[in-house]
Amino acid sequence: MHGYMRRVFVKIPPERLGVVIGEGGSVKREIERLTGTKITIDTTNSGAIIEQPEDNPNPMGLLKAQDIVRAIALGFSPEKALRLAEENQVLVVIDLKDIVSSPNHLERIKGRIIGEKGKTRRIIEETTGCYINIGETEIGIIGSYEEAEAARQAISMLIEGKPHSAVYKFLEKEARRLKKSEMTGLWEKYT
Repeated sequence: MHGYMRRVFVKIPPERLGVVIGEGGSVKREIERLTGTKITIDTTNSGAIIEQPEDNPNPMGLLKAQDIVRAIALGFSPEKALRLAEENQVLVVIDLKDIVSSPNHLERIKGRIIGEKGKTRRIIEETTGCYINIGETEIGIIGSYEEAEAARQAISMLIEGKPHSAVYKFLEKEARRLKKSEMTGLWEKYT
């Protein structure tokens, strides 16, 4: 039996435990394989215990597994959450409980972020290249650091009450900047 150096506990809503496990344990096994960690599902406390084996001294595996499980707990599909196993991908969480006081205000803000028939959320996802999940009280964003930061800023603008047109204009500018940054990165990579 291997010893374990570090462990973390991630709280998971009871209705999302099965999604973290996957059919026949497939999702849990895939997270373990990609991150070099061991995951134990704790149904009593509704969460996952993620452990980093002593023979895997890389702490990034533990952090990546924690982010993947947290993303699934937030409501992302396992396929989208597993994108976090990639080196340059991050999970950004906006907790609306810290910002909003009344349930009515919470619903109004979520409605602004989603937009009519999901239009605003779709525009943010398409222009930044991120995945966005809007839960009961938290918003999750998965993308590269720069993409996720652009999406977070756009969502913050909507929360602050800025007009959708101003947010779309900001996103257009960010999309051009991200594209330019991506092209510069490719140029440097191949020269």
